Amino acid sequence: MIEFLIETYHRLIDELEITTQRYLYPFFGLKDRLTGIIGPRGVGKTTLLLQYIKNELYKNKVTFYFSADSVFFDSLTLLEFVSDLYKNGGYRIIFIDEIHKYANWNQELKNIYDSFPKLHVVFSGSSMLDLVHGSYDLSRRAVLYYLKGMSFREYLNFHGSTKWDPIAWDKLISGKETNPGKIDRLKTVFQNYLERGYYPFLAENSLTYYEKLRRIVDKTIYEDIANYYHLNTSNLQYFKKILSYLSNIPPGEINTNNLGKHLGIDHKTAAHYLQILNDVGLIRIIYPKEGGAISIRKPAKIFLNNTTLLYALAKFTGGQATKGIERELFFFQSVVDAGKEVFYSKVGDFSVENNIFEIGGKKKNSRQIRETAQTAYLVKDDILFPHGNVLPLHYFGFLY
Repeated sequence: MIEFLIETYHRLIDELEITTQRYLYPFFGLKDRLTGIIGPRGVGKTTLLLQYIKNELYKNKVTFYFSADSVFFDSLTLLEFVSDLYKNGGYRIIFIDEIHKYANWNQELKNIYDSFPKLHVVFSGSSMLDLVHGSYDLSRRAVLYYLKGMSFREYLNFHGSTKWDPIAWDKLISGKETNPGKIDRLKTVFQNYLERGYYPFLAENSLTYYEKLRRIVDKTIYEDIANYYHLNTSNLQYFKKILSYLSNIPPGEINTNNLGKHLGIDHKTAAHYLQILNDVGLIRIIYPKEGGAISIRKPAKIFLNNTTLLYALAKFTGGQATKGIERELFFFQSVVDAGKEVFYSKVGDFSVENNIFEIGGKKKNSRQIRETAQTAYLVKDDILFPHGNVLPLHYFGFLY
């Protein structure tokens, strides 16, 4: 069986054809002995690992990659296998993918870390719940990198000939950056990103893109959530109902009370289920800035995680993604994924670093933000260039 794992490793490296790199690639490294990559299903964690091995490590012959979901580990522990790779194979850098599929993975990673001081281990997996909560026990040992979905900038780099660099937040909101305005066929390309750009597997087969995304949603619910919370099928159906519900109503029209009534469950259970969906990367919850800790605040708005998921679920539920929701969600996902805290604002739509942002279409006016004492911006769809306090919506897709 070990021969099969060796053959699989070399075949994956040899057949890797994707050359464009995700935003995280330049920051990723092996400075630490134990490194983890976490993120929602489908955002390209495995591809990033294989790219890094192929470009940086493959020639040194001391690196090995394998997936922990192999049947090989039904009869052998990770610790035993890694020990054999280290002692008999001479490997000093080991990548372990799909580690959440292996029972007691966090304890064995601790044992590996403590037993082999000269070994570097990189682990990754698709279960956000298992990896985030399980890695708490490894906090003194592991350094975690979080991989988000593709930004609009990355989408352009993956699917076009021009290579675009990120724009720093301060420079972007200053309105002095004009390069993104030169994108050919902006309206068409931007709409394509909104509908099918957040998950990088579009290059595989565009005809089955939404079907793959549906399977990601199902696996997240029926594997990740079910296994971590030990929920039975009758409970799991509520998660799909919540997602369907969110895909067909404006984000500000939902609260735990009306959601609970719609589903036939109490509001505390509804709130708990929403938090789980947030933790696994299927929805995003926005809170008002005032009112104490997030743990005791009520959500101001609840969105699906990204515009691509919005379109996919609307397609499968017979609904339709509205422009207003799409614009707000794009801004929200882009700014949060770039590492900024975003809050709900009663004046305008969002508050970021004490700046107010009102989101709208080309004809949107500044009436709603005119009276605020805070610095305020009008973010418009379907415009190419910034002017004054008016910023193009697509610019926020260049933050990472």
